[in-house]
Amino acid sequence: MLSDSDRVRVLSEALPYLQAFAGRTFVVKYGGAAMKEEQLKDSVIRDIVFLSYVGIRPVVVHGGGPEINTWLSKLNIEPQFKNGLRVTDAATMDVVEMVLVGRVNKEIVTLINQAGGKAVGLCGKDGNLIRARAQGEDSIGFVGEVQGVDTRVITALVEKGYIPVISSVAADDTGQAYNINADTVAGEIAAALGAEKLILLTDTAGILRDYRDPSTLIYRLDIAEARQLIQDGVVSGGMIPKVTCCVRSLAQGVKAAHIIDGRVPHALLLEIFTDSGIGSMLVGSNAAYNRAFTD
Repeated sequence: MLSDSDRVRVLSEALPYLQAFAGRTFVVKYGGAAMKEEQLKDSVIRDIVFLSYVGIRPVVVHGGGPEINTWLSKLNIEPQFKNGLRVTDAATMDVVEMVLVGRVNKEIVTLINQAGGKAVGLCGKDGNLIRARAQGEDSIGFVGEVQGVDTRVITALVEKGYIPVISSVAADDTGQAYNINADTVAGEIAAALGAEKLILLTDTAGILRDYRDPSTLIYRLDIAEARQLIQDGVVSGGMIPKVTCCVRSLAQGVKAAHIIDGRVPHALLLEIFTDSGIGSMLVGSNAAYNRAFTD
């Protein structure tokens, strides 16, 4: 239990970060264990509301794979994956949209509101927020990618003090719905908003030089280093799309991207308001980010 003096000291040490990030937009991709375990869920929600109250503008993007699998099983539809992507036929797409937009999204909105925030739920269809297109491989069905982002509905909400909560379902120009990877959606929205930070909550400590050894966590790297790690096979498997998403957002102007362990209570606050952080921070270049932080 922290003493009163410890609490005051912690708040005082956070002041430079509060000053630097006031009024800035942070896009948080919410997923993994932090969506399933009640204690972690409460921790993330409280962190998001805290960010909003101290003048940071959080935008939340979420997935919901385990919940989708649960409902597919209830409906006797066998979940299928190909190259890490959910095979999404018409029946599966109906379930994906029902679960992500109708259940998971509204649960997150409700939790934020109960914690004292003001959240509004959206999907890519709302206000033509995300224009989707087919990923190009017929065998995986209605799996899409982001063709474009119109941020006006997000900006309108954020400027009024609301926290947008966005599910990764979007439609193409014909109205066909697509299931899009939530990491990808978060990265493209962060880029379109010119966000200060993109933060991906995952079930790993971050980027590890040896995936079997958490002590090999890489706390900070730039775009060139990240690309080299992919080329060398250090970043592999499911971490490749996450790192690629971060690199793409940085290349489009996002100041910093973070891959952090959502299994750690209050992971968001630990990463944002401490010098060392707890995960991996990717930047366009170390010198450029240092200058941006001190300006």
